[in-house]
Parts: sequence; structure tokens; C-alpha cells
Amino acid sequence: MPTALITGATAGIGAAFARRLAADAFSLVLVARDEQRLVLAAEQLRLRYGVDVEVLPADLASDEGVTRVESRLRHGVDLLVNNAGFGNQDSFPDAPVDDEVRMLRVHCEAVLRLTLAALPAMKKRGRGAIVNVASAAAFFTRGTYGASKAWVVSFSESAAHVVGHPRIRIMALCPGFVRTEFHQRAGMDPSGIPGPLWLKADDVVRGAMRDLALGKSVSVPSLRYKVIVAVGRFVPRRLQAMVSARIGR
Repeated sequence: MPTALITGATAGIGAAFARRLAADAFSLVLVARDEQRLVLAAEQLRLRYGVDVEVLPADLASDEGVTRVESRLRHGVDLLVNNAGFGNQDSFPDAPVDDEVRMLRVHCEAVLRLTLAALPAMKKRGRGAIVNVASAAAFFTRGTYGASKAWVVSFSESAAHVVGHPRIRIMALCPGFVRTEFHQRAGMDPSGIPGPLWLKADDVVRGAMRDLALGKSVSVPSLRYKVIVAVGRFVPRRLQAMVSARIGR
């Protein structure tokens, strides 16, 4: 039975990955900060899907938390989903520098370290996959959140090329607006976001797994966001920033 480790596994896209992979008969290792929510999520997945579920409480903004997850990954997993992430309540340059650095540690440092921890066992077995959850914001000029996710996309594409193994796949997943706890936790008002721009987490994961099977290094779920990202590549950066600010961070 294959094993998947998912960070940020108790809500949103992470929880959707857990449901999908459990339905596909993966054993799961769930990582999040809130141990109580982890235990509850694990119990629900065991009851519904009959799979083995480990819980691994860890704060990926801390060195101790990342080290705990690195240790588990060195024992080997078939799929790593680097999903943990958040948005700050204030935008650059008003957000406290400690909050900005914490974001970079979770979005960039943790993704780097956990990818490096997972790869040796995958190389030894000659198979495996890593999905790094980025954002459609990675392709547009909009604050430090988008900048951190742009790093995730660039890193994932580079890592996929450097590893160069046909049975070890590394992919950046770049969804647009998804109905999760993300905006509430970040203190954001999503009311100005047009309805057609919203995606469902389960649909995002379905598209991600399809693109992973196809060997893509970047997955942009849904046709509407594929068009937005494609058009955005030809729009001047200054205009991108104006449009992003109008829609909402």
C-alpha cells in the first residue's frame, strides 16, 4: 500500500488531498499544527476509507517542526504533498517583518527541506512524486505571498528537470481562489472576488492528480485559470499589479 505525507492536512486543499488519496487506498501521514484537529481528521478518514493514518503535529515555521517531518520522510513515502501555507493579515510593507519571514519559512524553506528529505528514498526505490502547492498568484505581481509562491513554481520546475527520473515526478500546483479557511484565517474579505473565479478544493485535487499522472511540472487547475495565467504572461507588470489590487489580495 503506497504512503502519502500531506502538510496542512486538516483543512482546504490539504484535506481534499487526504480524502482523495485515502479513497485511492494510500496510507496517510497527516501534518499540521493543531494536534486535536489532526486526531479528529485521522479518525474520520480511518472510519470512512479503512486506511492507516499517522498524525504528525508540527509547526513548519519552526526548525523543530520541519526537522520532525524530515525525519519521517527519510523513512520513505510514495507521495509528498507540500500544502501548508497561509496569508498575512496585512500586506507588504505593512505586515510585521516577523510575519513575513514566517511565511517564507513555511512556503519556501519548508518546501525545500522536505523535498530534499523525501528524494533519497524515492531515488533508491526508483519512484515517487512530490506536489508543491503554489498559487495562480505566482504568475502575477502582488506582494510577498505571490513572490513566495513564484519561488515554489520556479523551484519545482527546476527540481523536476534536475532529478530527471521518469518515475519521480515533481509538480507545482497553482490554483486560483479556492473556498477554504484560507481567507478567513488571513483576515481577508473575499466578497469582492467574482463568483466564477472560485474553485472547489476537490476539483483542484482531481485536476492535480490528473496532471501529475501526465508528468506535468506545473498544474493550473480549471480552464478559466489556464486562460488567466496565459493572458497574464503578456500583460505588463504594472497593469498586473493594478488588476490584482482591484480584485483583492
